[in-house]
Amino acid sequence: MIRLSKSSLNSKEKIAISRVIGNSYLGMGPEVKLFEEEIKDYLNTSKKVIAVSSGTAALHLALQACGVGKGTEVLVPSITYVASFQAISATGAKPVACDIAGDNGFIDLEDAKKRINKKTKVIMPVHYASNAQEMKKVYRFAKKHQLRVVEDAAHSFGSFNGNKRVGQIGDVICFSFDGIKNITSGEGGAILTSDKSLISKLNDIRLLGVRGDSKKRYSKSRSWNFDVQEQGWRYHLSDVLAAIGRTQLKKVESFQEKRKRIVNFYISKLTSMKEIELLKIDFKKNHQHIFPIKVLDNKRDPLKKFLEKKGIQTGIHYQPNHLLSKFRTPYKLTESEKFGQEILSIPLHPDLNNKEIKRVVIEIKNFFS
Repeated sequence: MIRLSKSSLNSKEKIAISRVIGNSYLGMGPEVKLFEEEIKDYLNTSKKVIAVSSGTAALHLALQACGVGKGTEVLVPSITYVASFQAISATGAKPVACDIAGDNGFIDLEDAKKRINKKTKVIMPVHYASNAQEMKKVYRFAKKHQLRVVEDAAHSFGSFNGNKRVGQIGDVICFSFDGIKNITSGEGGAILTSDKSLISKLNDIRLLGVRGDSKKRYSKSRSWNFDVQEQGWRYHLSDVLAAIGRTQLKKVESFQEKRKRIVNFYISKLTSMKEIELLKIDFKKNHQHIFPIKVLDNKRDPLKKFLEKKGIQTGIHYQPNHLLSKFRTPYKLTESEKFGQEILSIPLHPDLNNKEIKRVVIEIKNFFS
């Protein structure tokens, strides 16, 4: 079986985990602090890095810190993983599904404009397929309509926004480090921001709202006599997971090179196929998390079944969230619905070899011939 995605691990992660276990301290401590500092150094950013237990937790906390809650609304593209919508609804707010641009999966700002009202507080653009090149338009839109921006950058760790790394500029940026992302900490995520009022809140609410507890945890201590001023969550990262993340961070450039080699091969072999469309994004600027193709003429599902029979896993990123029972809308989102019927992700991870990616392309061509 050629896997769609997988964690790329070796003995270095095992050594890192063993080192933490040997210290007999597994919770949030000095490893988390070092992981945050090393992310900051890699991204060359002045922003504060706050490590948390998942990318979903990062979105949830970021929204809460921005004042999102009951009676407020967040603009979000329908094409994203359900985690984006669940993070919004977890605050008590309403996710307002917006349409996308059909050629790249990014939020359609003209459609988003129609959905703004007095309750709208935040826009949450999703860096679909690691694409952050549309973010300047989002920030102009947000400034005009007085909205905060929480970037769902789960796909784009290591990618560029213009000539800056994702995380160097912007309001609030949320990363995911789950098992199949560009780097992994097993499970994990991070929030980046320069807003000092948000930083103070985020440090506390990732640890159940206990004021000032983050600093103590870094030194393997904790607060016994404390105050809590707002709702918090048990969303901090552990030292075990941070140790994995620190090891992965040292491999990020080699991972990126391997992913680019695979992406360039796919582009060179699939561009000329009339039955397929590639997304119109700047692949050179991306650390590519997934490689989705658009399969035309209602052939997506038959192709998916064909490849599975040939031992090749594929994925659907994503079905439109506005069609799910919990988040169903009374209005149609034409491009999102069409996109959800055509999109198919083919295998992409650092451990794929040349023989495997050639086989993927050969079997796609065999299907259509």
